[in-house]
Amino acid sequence: MSRQERENMIQFLTKVQGLTEGKLMLMTDEDVEHLYTRAYSLHEKN
Repeated sequence: MSRQERENMIQFLTKVQGLTEGKLMLMTDEDVEHLYTRAYSLHEKN
């Protein structure tokens, strides 16, 4: 994952899920991507 992709995912997760950037920065790329995919799917349904 590129740095820009990760940054975009983190921005989305902080807005939609209310997670803190600090917590997300400590996660692996795979963890961030998993959370993003799940949050995005739920966000699209609403």
